[in-house]
Amino acid sequence: MPHIHPMAVVEKGAKLADDVKIGPFCTVGAEVELDSGVELVSHVAVAGRTYIGARTRIFPFASIGHIPQDKKYRGEQSRLLVGEDNVIRESVSMNPGTEGGGMETVIGDRNLFMLGAHVGHDCKVGNDTVFANNATLAGHVTVGDFATLGGLCAVHQYCRIGPHAFVGGMTGVERDVIPYGMVVGDRARLVGLNLRGLQRRGFSKDEINALRSAYERLFAHDATFQERVAEIAESYADFAAVGEVIDFIRADSSRALVQPAG
Repeated sequence: MPHIHPMAVVEKGAKLADDVKIGPFCTVGAEVELDSGVELVSHVAVAGRTYIGARTRIFPFASIGHIPQDKKYRGEQSRLLVGEDNVIRESVSMNPGTEGGGMETVIGDRNLFMLGAHVGHDCKVGNDTVFANNATLAGHVTVGDFATLGGLCAVHQYCRIGPHAFVGGMTGVERDVIPYGMVVGDRARLVGLNLRGLQRRGFSKDEINALRSAYERLFAHDATFQERVAEIAESYADFAAVGEVIDFIRADSSRALVQPAG
């Protein structure tokens, strides 16, 4: 049977795996589902049509699954889906989707959300990401696998943060960030590749060198941008990481790309 503290409130209808732990002063709504090994430490509020994946731990004062901060929301039965092995620290907030964004907010596996991080409605967050303290996503943002968002950064609605990208602390992101890119500044500017992250995750020297060469070519000024993209796609066809950058650039998006300064 789930271990539910006598000072917690679990509404009738909630689905709890047998080994779920719910600490004091937590509230769990009637449409919530908590999978095996989930732990709500204390003072956690989980509401709405929310699914929390196995072994995810949620710390005090987190607000998970409450209605979106969107004036267009009209009570539609949207969902929040959180994957496995996530760590959601104090005062984190995550909102479900809306009719205008596909009805789902989706969080992957093995992510770390530090104190005060916010995931807005209709966002899609991949696996193995890190959100430092108070990192904030507006609605409809996509964050790729292994991305890192620094403390107090803010990402504009509909932006895409590519896999393995790094967003510096206190950075305002108004455009898409290419995979493996590093952006900083009060308004984000591209300052290179996330080389430290690539090295930590075991990318080979050849892969890193190919990414560096492709990056330099991508932001040269001797041809049109689309001509440079096509040239890189052909020249680096054997390097999957470069192909990932090209696919990201060619995908449909409502936002432009973050560019280098100058």
